[in-house]
Amino acid sequence: MNSSQPGMTEYSDFCYKSVNRSCPKITYPTAIRITLYIFFITIMVLTICGNLLVIISITHFKQLQTPTNYLILSLAVTDFLLAVVNMPPSMVHTIETCWYFGDMLCKIHSSTDVMLCNVSILNLSFISIDRYYAVCQPLRYRTKITTCTAVIMILISWNLSFIIAFGAIFLKLNIRGMEDFYYNNFHCFGGCFLFLSKTAAIIGSVLSFYIPGFIMVTIYQKILHIALKQARSIHSTACQHVQTGNSTSSSKMERKATKTLAIVMGVFLTCWFPYFMCHILDPMINYSVPPVLFETLGWIAYFNSTTNPIVYAFFYSWFRKAFKMIIFGKIFQAHSSRIKFSTD
Repeated sequence: MNSSQPGMTEYSDFCYKSVNRSCPKITYPTAIRITLYIFFITIMVLTICGNLLVIISITHFKQLQTPTNYLILSLAVTDFLLAVVNMPPSMVHTIETCWYFGDMLCKIHSSTDVMLCNVSILNLSFISIDRYYAVCQPLRYRTKITTCTAVIMILISWNLSFIIAFGAIFLKLNIRGMEDFYYNNFHCFGGCFLFLSKTAAIIGSVLSFYIPGFIMVTIYQKILHIALKQARSIHSTACQHVQTGNSTSSSKMERKATKTLAIVMGVFLTCWFPYFMCHILDPMINYSVPPVLFETLGWIAYFNSTTNPIVYAFFYSWFRKAFKMIIFGKIFQAHSSRIKFSTD
C-alpha cells in the first residue's frame, strides 16, 4: 500500500501480512530510522549511566546513606529500570511502528510503564514530606524521618504501584465497560498501546498524577514560605555563637536540598503532565489523538529519567565528587566508602 504521507514515509504495510486484523505498519526512510535509533540509544545510555552513578554513590559512600538519599536511591532505581526494561522495546515500537514481542510482553511492558510512573510520583511525594519535616519542623525531623521510615515509604511506593499497575492491566480494568468498542475498533495484531476507557483515564490520571502532584506543589509552597521566614530570621539575628553558626549552616544545607528536590519534582510534573493530559482528553474526543503524538509525549515523559542525575550533579557538590571517584575507579581503594564530602 502506498503511503499517504509523502516525505515522511516510503510506504504503508502491515505488521503481519498473513494475519487477519493485523496493525498497519509505516516504514520510515532508512536515514530517518538510523537517526532515530542513534538518538534513542543515546538517551538510554545517558539514563542508564547517570542513574547508575547515583545508585553506586548512595550505596557505596556511608556519608550519603541518609533517609532523604534512600528515597533518591529508590527514584534512581526507578529511572534505571525504565531505561533498561521499558525504553528498548518502546524504541523498536516507535521506529518500526509495530510490536513484535507478543501480547504477554505487551501487557508486562504497559504494566511496568504504569508501575514505574507511580513509583516515581509516590517517591517524590514522600520526598516532599521528608523535606517538610527537615525545613518546617527540624527539631522533630530526626525522630520522624528515620532510615526505617524511609524504607517503609519505599516499600509502600513499590508494592502499591505494582498491585495497581499489574492488577489494572491484567484484569483488564482499563477497558472495562468498553470491551466491544476496543476489540472492534482498536485491537489488532502487532500493536501495543495503553487503551483507557473514559472512566479509567479520569480515575487513573487523577489518582496517579494530579492529586499527588497537587499535594506535592502545596507542600513545597508551604516549605518555601517557612524557608523564607527562616532566612529572614537568620539574616536579622546578631548572635554569632558557634552553635548558632552550625545551626545556620545546617539550615542552609536543608534549604538547598529542598530546592534541588523541588526542581526534580518540577521537572517530573512538567515532563509527565502533557502525557496524562492526552490520556484524559483522548476518550473525550472519541480517541482521535494521533498515535505519533502519544509516542512523542511518552518519550518526553521518559526523558525525565535522564534529567534527574543531571540535576543532582549540577546542585550537589558531593554527588559530583562521588561521580568523579566512581568514574576514575577510586571507589576500589581501601576505606573509600568512608570518605567525607563537603556539603556546600
